[in-house]
Amino acid sequence: MRFTPSIFAKLLEPINRRQFQTVVDRHDGDAYDKAFKSWHHLVTLVFAQFSAATSLRGLEASWNANCHQHYHLGGGKLVRSTVSDANKRRCVRIFEETYSLLAGQLDRQTRRGGNAMLQLIDSTPIPLGKLCDWTKSNGRFRGMKMHIVYDPNADAPRLLDITDANVNDAQVGRTVNIQPGTTYVFDKGYCHYGWWRAIAAAGSIFVTRPKTNMGLAVVRERKVEAPEGDGFTILDDCEVRFASKGDSKLPMRLRRVRLRRHEGGGIITLVTNDLERSAVAIGALYKSRWQIELLFRWLKQHLRIRKFLGYNDNAIRLQLLAAMIAFALLRIARRLHKLTIPLLRFADLVAQCLFERREMAAIDKPPPVHASRRPDKTSPNQLSFGYA
Repeated sequence: MRFTPSIFAKLLEPINRRQFQTVVDRHDGDAYDKAFKSWHHLVTLVFAQFSAATSLRGLEASWNANCHQHYHLGGGKLVRSTVSDANKRRCVRIFEETYSLLAGQLDRQTRRGGNAMLQLIDSTPIPLGKLCDWTKSNGRFRGMKMHIVYDPNADAPRLLDITDANVNDAQVGRTVNIQPGTTYVFDKGYCHYGWWRAIAAAGSIFVTRPKTNMGLAVVRERKVEAPEGDGFTILDDCEVRFASKGDSKLPMRLRRVRLRRHEGGGIITLVTNDLERSAVAIGALYKSRWQIELLFRWLKQHLRIRKFLGYNDNAIRLQLLAAMIAFALLRIARRLHKLTIPLLRFADLVAQCLFERREMAAIDKPPPVHASRRPDKTSPNQLSFGYA
């Protein structure tokens, strides 16, 4: 009889076991937990995301209740103390590089030739409050921050970084590998003139908001042909330069676009090095930054990054990375099996039938009735013969 893997096993298929083991060996990930391998640890934390486990006791019970599935998943029985110890000691780099491998697959599946590349950069807070007294505060909250470089055209996160709450966004932004011809859109938290100059020198574009204390002197006014945009109106458009004494020597041509949002919205000032696009196109680029805010909202509402299975720094980082790995697996499976249902409904269906052995493409369809029994098509009036 042909073996049919479970839905959970199919979701894990994009993770190449040989590549994963190479990453584990490079970081000596199984040095301290020889009985609880890195692969079993990864599968356990991803299972916790899909099954909505909010505690180690609940994770242990739900996983061990499906012991007949452990062999094919490459795992075994769970003990919550073992999971807790592994969360403290397992190298975070293993999960980071695993997510990078999946992001590369997602990039190949969603790449669109001929379209201008657009990258949104932003961070979201992960408040931990008084549960973790070791966390640092940035004056607004105590906890950590998740930084993401997001491609809105493909609806896929490209890069991921997790830092303390007091780490400046611009410090993380400067680590992003600048790709020529790409447009980067970010908020005023990523204000760093040296980084802006590096983006311009690489032949790329940036669109951002200036800080209130940034001095800009108008060089030339630009004519606005069509001031009305989607939800905003262009007020003025001009070329500017840095006006402060120290920054005026920076050799970079800038452009300032001011717009007013409709329905009683305020005035937004944008700064960019793009001198070719229209003012309305610049405003539309910054408006697209809202898509990364929607991504953060989706992650916080539908993945387990509010309640944690451990309250030390390593355990929290591992769980955040496992959540992003689960998100990437959902996106890859949805595209690989050509599912047309929304991602939210797909995630709900996965949670309900993790260990069912059925085709992924038919996950939103009811299972067949008596699939192993051939339907009886004979008429009740047909003569039948009985043999002794």
